[in-house]
Amino acid sequence: MKIILASASPRRRELMRYITEDFEAVSLDCDENLPEDIPPMEASEYLAVLKAKAAAEKFPDCVVIGCDTTVICGSEILGKPKDRAQCIADISKLSGRTHQVVTGCCIISGGRVSSFSEVTDVTFRELAAAEIESYADTDEPYDKAGGYGIQGLGSALISHIDGDFFNVVGLPVGRLFNEMKKVES
Repeated sequence: MKIILASASPRRRELMRYITEDFEAVSLDCDENLPEDIPPMEASEYLAVLKAKAAAEKFPDCVVIGCDTTVICGSEILGKPKDRAQCIADISKLSGRTHQVVTGCCIISGGRVSSFSEVTDVTFRELAAAEIESYADTDEPYDKAGGYGIQGLGSALISHIDGDFFNVVGLPVGRLFNEMKKVES
């Protein structure tokens, strides 16, 4: 069966190639508003299911994969920074702390819906204000949840991680590969 990755993320598309070259990436508009009472740790999986279901309507005879990644600091979801001030505020919140990166994935195949979340703990080193401002002056933070890219300049902000590196980039490659094998059998 043809595989559809319902994602506009170039990083996710690149990581999907570690699993298979035989897929098509599509970007679909769907309502990504979260219910007010949803626990932050469940937000990514909720949005991944919405994205996968929207794609499955257009591609009913395919295996569809929807994904979403959130950065959670305490009980707050840090989205993509809208501007430099928000980027500085978000990176300042992460400085010297451990936060969670959660990627939710949903696989729809033959009407069956399977979803999961992968969590990675990321610890930032204590950052000086000048370091944060310098990072905010790059183009890197503005299309990434939490305002940083672990696979780029943002790697210098990080002390260590506990969990799947690729999950922080936006796709838990190993877990998704294994979950896809379950769906195929």
